[in-house]
Amino acid sequence: MTETTARPTTLGALRAAGYRSRTVKEEIRDNLKRLLRDGSPLFPGILGYERTVIPGVVNALLAHHDFILLGLRGQAKTRILRSLTELLDPEIPVLRGAPLNDDPFDPISPAGRQLVTDAGDDAPIEWMEREARYQEKLATPDVSISDLLGDIDPIKAATQRLTYADPEVIHYGIIPRTNRGIFAINELPDLAPRIQVGLLNILEERDLQIRGFPIRIPLDLLLVFSANPEDYTHRGSIITPLKDRISSQILTHYPTEVETAMLITQQEAWRQRDGDDRIVVPEISRRLVEEISVAARSSDLVDSASGVSARVAISALELLVSNLERRALTTADDPVYPRIADLHMVLPALTGKLEMVYEGEQQGVEMVANRIIGQALLTLFRRNFPAVDRAAGSGGEDDVGPYSQILAWFADGHDLTLSDEQSFAEYEAELRRVPGLLELVEDRAGSAEGRALLAELVLEGLHQHSKLGRNDLDRTISYKEMVKFQLVRSTLNRNYSDEN
Repeated sequence: MTETTARPTTLGALRAAGYRSRTVKEEIRDNLKRLLRDGSPLFPGILGYERTVIPGVVNALLAHHDFILLGLRGQAKTRILRSLTELLDPEIPVLRGAPLNDDPFDPISPAGRQLVTDAGDDAPIEWMEREARYQEKLATPDVSISDLLGDIDPIKAATQRLTYADPEVIHYGIIPRTNRGIFAINELPDLAPRIQVGLLNILEERDLQIRGFPIRIPLDLLLVFSANPEDYTHRGSIITPLKDRISSQILTHYPTEVETAMLITQQEAWRQRDGDDRIVVPEISRRLVEEISVAARSSDLVDSASGVSARVAISALELLVSNLERRALTTADDPVYPRIADLHMVLPALTGKLEMVYEGEQQGVEMVANRIIGQALLTLFRRNFPAVDRAAGSGGEDDVGPYSQILAWFADGHDLTLSDEQSFAEYEAELRRVPGLLELVEDRAGSAEGRALLAELVLEGLHQHSKLGRNDLDRTISYKEMVKFQLVRSTLNRNYSDEN
């Protein structure tokens, strides 16, 4: 940077450069207007909110509103709040040594005012980058007023022989130290009611009061919040006066289309593993991962008030890729495609994130997760293959249509076992044992690995329609004729009962 373009370093140089101070809300509004006129993206990486949430946020900012994002877990609330920094100027001047990011032209702290009084135009300034102007606090029951606003420092008062009414004895909290910036509180209802009361004056009057002493410090802030609707009834509530002072409440939501959810997961999930290009996750597998989340959100066994986070699909896809990576390291397969048998290894992404209702807790979270995966597989099957005739018997003479040859083979007493540990050659050879199975998917995929995955989806679809029985044991899946499967299961149940 040349001498002529160097940033001013003193108050006099700043004034000579023609710098004009703005409040943080004016600054955000001006920058937002410029982006809207230019057609520039406002919140890069935030998908699915183009016609709902983002217009609401834009309108709130144009109106100089503090606002709250209200929505279930995993709806990008915190990410939106953190993205607000992009609407700030790249950097602003502050008085060097002042504790509250003081505007050089209008300092608010006693130390800042004294600095300008003593040094005049020689008062030193420094430049603060936009990232340093955003602070956030996760609301927890143990957060105190002194954490947020500040408190009297008795040691400072004693050593400097000051009274408690002197502004110099204040130890400022995180909110005043964010002056001229954006302050966010996540999970606002978790904040104790008496602490919420302490925010009222900042929201309404924009000033700071500590310990009841007559000290008023006007703050320049954009205050933003996030909350989960569940919190209003389960863990806490937002007090009515505080809700009244938050000018805009904006509702977030889960993606309304599977395609949008797939883009979000693809953007967020860690899929590139050491540059190993053998691992291939086709579109149908990525769609299946999203259908699992969709099925969980509509399940009667999952607590809809808690929601099913987008992190479920992200974690599930990462675990699926990890299982493919493990198989790539232990076999000579190239490429390595997903299998239905791999889905057992994504259960940890579900079991730790799904909140069960009472009936779900009775059945057990793993059983519920398996049912949800089954529902997602059924949805995918129906999307890609002809309908299954429920009235026809399993492999009987009345069976007609594209699946009759497959069902007849199982009805003759054959069974099929697939595993996530088989090499592709073993896996494909097992599928080829079923007459007509690979032929059914011949024109639906461009590779042998893709056809094998679709063939396995056919078997799973027939199982979900109660045409084939399925038994899972030690990461293997066995398909059998339904009647035989039911007899085997009944025998096992009787033996278990006799032993007990």
